Amino acid sequence: MDIGWITRAFRKPVSAEDSPRIAVAFEDGRSWSYQDLHQISNRYANALATFGVVPGSRVGIVMQNSLEYIGLYLAITKLGAIAVRINFRLVTEELEYILRDSSPVVLCLDSSMVDKIAPLAASLPIQHFILLAPTSTSLPSWAEPWQVLDQGSDTELAYRPDESDPAMLMYTSGTTGRPKGALWTQGNLLWFGAIQVMRWHLSADTVSLMTGPMYHVGAIEDIGLPTLMMGGKVVILRSGQFDIGRVLSMIKRYQVTDAILFPFMIYDLLQIENLQPDDLAPLRHIYSGGDPLLPWAIERLQTQFPHIQLTQVYGLTEGTPIITSLDSPYDMHRADSVGTPLPLCEVRVVGDDGQQIEVGETGEIWSRSPVVVREYWNNPKATEETFQDGWCHTGDLGTMDKDGMLRVVGRKKDMIRSGGENIYPVEIEDVLMRHPAIREAAVIGIPDPQYLETVCAVVVVRESMTLSEVEVISYCREHLAGYKRPRQVWFVSELPRTPSGKVTKHVLRSRLIK
Repeated sequence: MDIGWITRAFRKPVSAEDSPRIAVAFEDGRSWSYQDLHQISNRYANALATFGVVPGSRVGIVMQNSLEYIGLYLAITKLGAIAVRINFRLVTEELEYILRDSSPVVLCLDSSMVDKIAPLAASLPIQHFILLAPTSTSLPSWAEPWQVLDQGSDTELAYRPDESDPAMLMYTSGTTGRPKGALWTQGNLLWFGAIQVMRWHLSADTVSLMTGPMYHVGAIEDIGLPTLMMGGKVVILRSGQFDIGRVLSMIKRYQVTDAILFPFMIYDLLQIENLQPDDLAPLRHIYSGGDPLLPWAIERLQTQFPHIQLTQVYGLTEGTPIITSLDSPYDMHRADSVGTPLPLCEVRVVGDDGQQIEVGETGEIWSRSPVVVREYWNNPKATEETFQDGWCHTGDLGTMDKDGMLRVVGRKKDMIRSGGENIYPVEIEDVLMRHPAIREAAVIGIPDPQYLETVCAVVVVRESMTLSEVEVISYCREHLAGYKRPRQVWFVSELPRTPSGKVTKHVLRSRLIK
């Protein structure tokens, strides 16, 4: 079975008297029924096939949230091709690495990305650039209009991908300084949706709100995909200029029942003056993850909105995006915990020898489920290190209590979490060390009242040279996406190191974070 089953299963009304069932709706008021989604994704798929896309081909997507995004994603997977979903916030240099590594036949982009892709268009081995843009937008000479996809045939595709066929490449930042492409199969997608349905009983009555960017599994695959699998409705927030008032408006307008709200969104919500239970009357379930919710927010949510179930989740793209969850209101006093494994999911905490350790002891978290990906694209070394005997070595440190509740206590690889994004210091350090005036650099996360953590660069300047905080941040702006750029820069004479030469970042934190 393939993920295209979704549109085939629900494309027709239950009876002749029923209206077409809405599958996806966008903030601008547009919506597509399951029949629309089925026909449009078929058109896109048949058009892509004429451009040489075959099973196993890569098709890049670097676009902001839209109805067209979900139609394109389903079209690619229906063909048995691989959707390369790329973060639109990346700068040209970062985009180039991913595009060369994945080698897509076709790259689909929107007008917001033209300036970033234009410098690469002539040098990349991409055969077709397809641009989604308003009709008034001038088309670059290297791009083709979105209409070439709209004009494809809507006839049913004869090919049916197998459950083991690859479906998606999701690039995540790595400790080597270069992103790694986690390769998802059709089966990974279907099992992940089914696991969520089993846990939270999503149904045809579910109306889920997609608040995150669609290049993230935290948008489409978390809650959105299982909603579609059950014949429910997915409502999509447009990208950029986030405002919690827009979320409230969407909840009321579409009678949203389930929403993913990242912690900073919940904090914004709870700071609205005179917020009443009626303002969130349709909402019955909030899912939050990435960072733990602060205790005051949990308490206020439960006090002001007792009709809403709060779920906190933990996971990672390659090792199951939601592997554990904290659901019960009776467990919310365990806010330091990320809960228990979802159905068909396993978690263990192991020592350096790979053996499971005693309850309460700290070790590396390993995960196993039908959603653990099988490999990193073009990276056998990282694949071998991370995936062994079906287990994903997450790199996170944690403990397991006697009730089977998992607690994440640290990051083995010093990952920074900011506003729901994973930020790996090595990637930023690599950029900093290219600056001619920087002799040494280390990057740490420092507390931030809104985003939990933000990036701080600790820099040693070369002798006889000068450098300011503004210059460092400006330099990073040229080479890194906005959320990765340092917000603060500390200048020191030397970095603290172990006898073996490793920078002791915990010492830096103790010195700088007061």
